[in-house]
Amino acid sequence: MKIAFFSTKPYDKDFFERYNTIHQFNFYEVALNEQSVRLAEGVDVVCVFVNDKLNAQVIDSLQKLGVQLIALRCAGFNNVDLVAAKNADMRVVRVPAYSPYAVAEHALALIMALNRKTHKAYNRVREGNFSLEKLTGFDLYHKTVGVVGTGKIGGVFARIMSGLGCKILAYDKFQDETLIKAGVSYVSFEELLVQSDIISLHCPLTADTRHLINAQALAQMKKGVMLINTSRGALIDTQAVVEALKNKTVGYLGIDVYEQEENIFFNDLSEEILQDDTLARLMTFPNVLITSHQGFLTEEALTQIAITTLQNISDFADKKLLINEVK
Repeated sequence: MKIAFFSTKPYDKDFFERYNTIHQFNFYEVALNEQSVRLAEGVDVVCVFVNDKLNAQVIDSLQKLGVQLIALRCAGFNNVDLVAAKNADMRVVRVPAYSPYAVAEHALALIMALNRKTHKAYNRVREGNFSLEKLTGFDLYHKTVGVVGTGKIGGVFARIMSGLGCKILAYDKFQDETLIKAGVSYVSFEELLVQSDIISLHCPLTADTRHLINAQALAQMKKGVMLINTSRGALIDTQAVVEALKNKTVGYLGIDVYEQEENIFFNDLSEEILQDDTLARLMTFPNVLITSHQGFLTEEALTQIAITTLQNISDFADKKLLINEVK
């Protein structure tokens, strides 16, 4: 099948070409939106990522261009208007689990770096400053870690933190019996907020979870809590968390996602003036660590993304059951 890839980076081209045997590829660096949708003319499939916009207008244009399938090379699908896709008789597939270890381990990396101030120590030593002042951290051992969302990524994260000797509290509408047997305690969302020293978000972005972490939720947290988000940016009300950082309710913030990351993350803006005042404000806090949606970026994850996406497309072409279809 002919496939148009949008929001393409060099690693996308590398891994998809490595595992392709039958499909024809067109790679575009631009994101898919109302202006770029014309690039999908003459293809059967569009392959998209987290910041591509597939609203009703784009999907209508794709249908008129003859596109038959939307293939997400990610787990999340909040950027796709599923009702519009259904009305256009256009099917949507995704990669539900490429490597839960990649994202879970990145969450741990954010925790460790924030706690032990590794990023600050690195910069100091590079400048010849070997002082230990203001680099004091804390033992993770016996700390209470709240895990919001215990799907595949959240489950792996819970086990990692349990292995470090942490007490694990979890909140999810669907409880995982294997995690309960491993010592994880499921509690209400409010109880998790109140008791946790560290809170890590691992749930999808839906209408119900948008701004799950808002001013009310932040007010219930322990003073000096560490908040980690490697899931979707809009789970956090960024303006509210800025205020919580200012009044020291949030003692540490580690984010790999940001609710206004479109047109910022994945791009080199080092020679430009950052136009997002909220992100610029976040970057001024010494207790905030931001990475630009790199949690998925491991060899294993990129391999699985390419293999699963190509299999999804081949199954569609062969009229087989689409086991990773989003409905």
